Amino acid sequence: MSLAAIPQTDPSASYREHQAEIDAAIARVLAGGQYILGREVEAFEVAFATWLGVAHAVGVGSGTDALELAVRACDIGSGDLVYTVSHTAVATVAAIERAGATPVLVDIEKDGFAMDPNALEAALRQSPPGRPAAVIPVHLYGEPADMDAILPLARRHGLRVIEDCAQSHGAAAPAGLTGTFGDIACFSFYPTKNLGALGDAGMTATRDPGLATTLREIREYGWRERYISARVGINTRLAPMQAAVLAEKLPHLAADNARRQTIAAVYDDGLAGLPLALPPRRPGCTHVFHQYVVRAGDRDGLRAHLGAAGIGTGIHYPSPVHAQPAYRGRLAEFPAGLPRTTQMAAQILSLPMYPQLGVAAARRVIEATRRFFI
Repeated sequence: MSLAAIPQTDPSASYREHQAEIDAAIARVLAGGQYILGREVEAFEVAFATWLGVAHAVGVGSGTDALELAVRACDIGSGDLVYTVSHTAVATVAAIERAGATPVLVDIEKDGFAMDPNALEAALRQSPPGRPAAVIPVHLYGEPADMDAILPLARRHGLRVIEDCAQSHGAAAPAGLTGTFGDIACFSFYPTKNLGALGDAGMTATRDPGLATTLREIREYGWRERYISARVGINTRLAPMQAAVLAEKLPHLAADNARRQTIAAVYDDGLAGLPLALPPRRPGCTHVFHQYVVRAGDRDGLRAHLGAAGIGTGIHYPSPVHAQPAYRGRLAEFPAGLPRTTQMAAQILSLPMYPQLGVAAARRVIEATRRFFI
């Protein structure tokens, strides 16, 4: 009998594991009759802010919307420069442009996936025309960016700090969880995330009550009172159905992250010694393995081999943002291009990773990978 295929990720496994609680939460929302904002959203906002350790959380329609709202809430727009990376989901850059600001792309670390603080500093010295206004470090794949270096650099240059935490729910540096360092943190609850909804959903979080008020106003047409727009806003409201589902799943996040870490440790041990670069770990930080990303010289060959063995893989992301057709040739890259970002895109491969994967399946992935090299 052939073995069952192993998907790269499986959000339906999370639903099956918590089906009774999720179904009950959905039934409660349906029976309650309030389908825009309301008590379900407010309750989850409080629960999420408490979990994160900040004063305010504002639910929105997606992680992309969260980033756009954060930029807008910091009064950043036309003529303003926002520094971020190209090795990220396109949402990071798209949100900056949707807010009317100009993205400036800096390179990633040597042998790492996050923003290189030295490249950021160089970019600030050789900035294109415009007002340097903010930096958006991305805590990619579940590993915290180097906030110990980025924060003081941003403060010296008067930059707002907006954390892209779309892939780092529960990741931590010695000073606290990702999402607690900057002016505003932005989370995605896309179904495959460590804390995933049953569709698009997002959250902004901040310690600043003024920013929280601004975020709430912008997410709903700029209203301070219904139908009266005090500022220019948009429509991006967290759905009560998604809030109720997320509220049921939030208490399980720590255990789910622990299972991801166990799978990562199995991978680390089983893949050691192969001609692969395993995921980096920042000293003193907690990685929550939204993805387990290796680097291989013959990435495409390895991917084809694993696919033939019934093992799904992913490439996050096959093309840096600056190289994609919609952005090619028109985004600022400083000071010396993005050589590490470009090199990384040709090497990265995401192995199967989700809490319900299990150790036995992880060992099958290891065995198939070793057969490719040995």
